[in-house]
Amino acid sequence: MGKPPFPPSNTLNAPPSWRCIDFISDLHLHEDLPLTTAALAHYLRDTSADAVFILGDLFEAWVGDDMRHQPYEQACARMLRDFGQRRYLGIMVGNRDFLLGSDMLTDCAAHVLPDPTVLSAWGQRALLIHGDELCLADTDYLRFRSQVRQPAWQAAFLAAPLQARLAQARQMRAASQAHQQTQAQTAWADVDEAAATEWMRAAGVDCLIHGHTHRPKSESFGPEGGIRHVLSDWDLDHGQHARAEVLRWQAHGFERMALS
Repeated sequence: MGKPPFPPSNTLNAPPSWRCIDFISDLHLHEDLPLTTAALAHYLRDTSADAVFILGDLFEAWVGDDMRHQPYEQACARMLRDFGQRRYLGIMVGNRDFLLGSDMLTDCAAHVLPDPTVLSAWGQRALLIHGDELCLADTDYLRFRSQVRQPAWQAAFLAAPLQARLAQARQMRAASQAHQQTQAQTAWADVDEAAATEWMRAAGVDCLIHGHTHRPKSESFGPEGGIRHVLSDWDLDHGQHARAEVLRWQAHGFERMALS
């Protein structure tokens, strides 16, 4: 796949009152992850952050905003709304929950966070993306992404009854889990460094923050002295693989906080 051109980006200027910004992503929430869900509720209740940015894949699957009336998703909306009514909550869609729409975001008291967004704070600028669009080596996924991001495809899918869409999501989740078990040793595609560097240059930033790859790290990135912060996925329900991490940004810099 060719390098995608840098799309029109949203610019968000942090208010002067903000002292602390948190970033999380890839929680993949569903009702079979009670410990992960509880950890998010605890974090949102107790964090000192003035703003929380969720950079994609908040939910394992999202088949339309009518899903928000299901018991588990309704409880998640209440949890998020409790925070969003007190602080700034920004939500970016990911590859699993790209159908997350304005009705659910309103219920969560959340702000739409376009992909990409340039965030300016304390005289610094960072480019926020989910990351899937720049995993250029994952050609099968990018073909799928191109199809399902088409308005015509989404309209046809959303026209199906909710239960049919939920059943399809369960089938896709089972297939994904089976694939992960058989491909556990296979390296996931990473964000293409050259393409990401071009995006950073176009945005006028030297800092990139993204999720999607489930490989949390902070490292030098690109030939021009840039840095990238890759966010952790969350999973506290599967024993030895338990993980949950927050990337915190303050005026003096970034730090990672493990919640697990």
